Amino acid sequence: MFQRIGNAAFKKSLDNIVALCDALGQPQTKFKTVHVAGTNGKGSSSHMLAAVLQSAGYKTGLYTSPHLKSFTERVRINGVELPQDYLIHFVEQNKDLFEQVKPSFFEMTVALAFQYFADEGVEVAVIEVGLGGRLDSTNIIKPELSLITNIGFDHQALLGNTLAEIAGEKAGIIKAHTPAVVSTKQAEIVHVFEQKAALEQAPLHFATDHIRMQVLEQNLEGQVYDVYREGYIWLQSLQGDLAGIYQQYNLPGVLQSLLLLRERGFLITDEAIRQGIAHAKTITGLKGRWQVLGYKPLTICDTGHNVDGIKQILAQLSALKPKQVHLVFGAVNDKDVTTILQLLPKGYTYYFCQAQIPRALPVAELKEKADQVGLKGDSYSTVRDAIDAARGNAQPDEVIFIGGSTFVVAEIDEL
Repeated sequence: MFQRIGNAAFKKSLDNIVALCDALGQPQTKFKTVHVAGTNGKGSSSHMLAAVLQSAGYKTGLYTSPHLKSFTERVRINGVELPQDYLIHFVEQNKDLFEQVKPSFFEMTVALAFQYFADEGVEVAVIEVGLGGRLDSTNIIKPELSLITNIGFDHQALLGNTLAEIAGEKAGIIKAHTPAVVSTKQAEIVHVFEQKAALEQAPLHFATDHIRMQVLEQNLEGQVYDVYREGYIWLQSLQGDLAGIYQQYNLPGVLQSLLLLRERGFLITDEAIRQGIAHAKTITGLKGRWQVLGYKPLTICDTGHNVDGIKQILAQLSALKPKQVHLVFGAVNDKDVTTILQLLPKGYTYYFCQAQIPRALPVAELKEKADQVGLKGDSYSTVRDAIDAARGNAQPDEVIFIGGSTFVVAEIDEL
């Protein structure tokens, strides 16, 4: 199970998911889909797309990973999580099939999501890639369009050591004659998407060529944007309830995708777009993206966990002009944690911890690496202990930030 043990759980083949879906009667063909890949931003983008489609009146499925608190978060219809009874029944019904195919945890989950969406008569489902794209279990769908968000360094052991190699894996979701949207135009990898799109004869759209965002307001509860399309104002004072500054890089891809879905016959009004973007968290249940947990001291968490994600978080923390930051930090053992630690400010007070999963980097090892780069702080055996210590030390006018890993955020009690 990748969430728990990491790379050893990843299978580089689509054979198992094909066998499962063959046995289940091809449930993934019974509803329309939008496929979303990328290094950072694919989760937020998936939730925003689902929120708008639901606001437009479509019965909307949403498949994402990993989960924070409960496995059922991964599979939702109109924001409502998969019922536990359905999950139990699905496993009971298909036990023989699983024993025969021997799928991974992720492969079983993807098949479950497809079957549930088919059984419940979903009209359109937003399907987030688990890892990479080309060989991800979700990559057997024939979507209405493919969306690829920012490309950065993450999971290099599985996806490649250069941006071009990683982009090549993500570009694997581009399908024949099917529109593809790339959220951000990154000069060094444009050719990767152009070559794959040409091979598949797929119309390719770099969202930032068409859509420009101007941030008008940014606060702890959300943001307001003016959105320009082909140089002209399109959505004036667009409200968004996701407060991370990095959302300005995700939104062009989301909006360009919605315009293309319109062209493909979806009835998505500007009002539905406004409604969905303004209430994405409420509509879809999204958590852990620059989420405020409390005030006095201001306490924030974010699941950003790679170099690009951490840089965005640090920029936003700096913009708060905090008197002091108390940073609760943990990592997993397959990340380039030293590079991330080198980014962290030496003036912060650190509370190093270890999430309760086998994949977590042991806190003693994390503390040793932090010492080597000059970060000062104490070690705690659990996330809860680290948070309690930070709350005990922080003054009302200081800031507590909790992050470094999705799995650290997942162990916040009040999330």
